[in-house]
Amino acid sequence: MLARVVVQIQDFDLSAEISVLRESDKRVGAVCSFVGTVRDRNEGDQVATLELEHYPVMTEKAIEGMIDAAMARFDIFAARVVHRVGLLQPMDQIVLVAVTSAHRGESFQACEFIMDYLKTQAPFWKKEDTPGGARWVDARVSDDVALARWGLQAPNA
Repeated sequence: MLARVVVQIQDFDLSAEISVLRESDKRVGAVCSFVGTVRDRNEGDQVATLELEHYPVMTEKAIEGMIDAAMARFDIFAARVVHRVGLLQPMDQIVLVAVTSAHRGESFQACEFIMDYLKTQAPFWKKEDTPGGARWVDARVSDDVALARWGLQAPNA
């Protein structure tokens, strides 16, 4: 059985991930995916690298809970999250959220829900290397607002 959550250092192949997610499920009429990439700027500063840290097992368990919440809320068949950790460069892929369903609406909503949940609830810590030195990335109010539209509140809000 395909793991729903993978946290890894190495890059991922979007086509391969989608192919495996929908493999042998003839009910699938829609696949929605989101791929986040590392930007070269944040808060007006140039970003040379982004380093992600996490707590193994705790992180996977939290993301599994996010997928369970999406499965309960939306009429979807499957979901998969691949999140990278370690040292990343601008333009590197950092996260994949992919969802299958019978129809596009449910897939779009579930994908966005999982991503909003990830941005506020997943135990990742991000450190940017900028010309002014290394700095930890703080939670954004806009991410809390995005989560709130689902009727949820971030613990840091």
